[in-house]
Amino acid sequence: MLAQKNVPKNVLILCTGNSARSIMAEAILNAVGKGRFVAFSAGSRPAGTVNPAALRQLQSAGHAIAGLRSKSWDEFATTKAPRMDIVITVCDSAAKESCPLWQGAPLTAHWGMPDPAAVKGPDAEVRKAFEDSYRVLQHKMKLLVDLPVARLDRGDLQKKLREIASAHS
Repeated sequence: MLAQKNVPKNVLILCTGNSARSIMAEAILNAVGKGRFVAFSAGSRPAGTVNPAALRQLQSAGHAIAGLRSKSWDEFATTKAPRMDIVITVCDSAAKESCPLWQGAPLTAHWGMPDPAAVKGPDAEVRKAFEDSYRVLQHKMKLLVDLPVARLDRGDLQKKLREIASAHS
């Protein structure tokens, strides 16, 4: 149940390739939500490797990158997987796919944003795309962490999660 106090909420962040946005969101939420949230990320068609620019961005922002990996959402659809309280999609294509059935009927939200890995061009342009994505994700994750989750009923929390989608940094 979402309203249990002092129990970290499990959050699964999904994207198609699980190589950039969802990986950065996982690292950010695990840092800013420590003790309150445990973040995981996955993809419907994982790239198999984390985008090096995403790792550079995370490192430059002071995040640990050990253990981050591109993985399938199938890992989280088994009975042995952690039970998710919240599932968030960060890319439009993953939001349109038929997701597996998650244990416990978690709340869902779509926080779609451009893919920094799709930016081609000079290194400075690519770096800026990752910095911009990081900034947006950091803002949204801080909004999530600031929610009074233990005091919100399921419907109110669902509404707040969807409101975060339109928040800009």
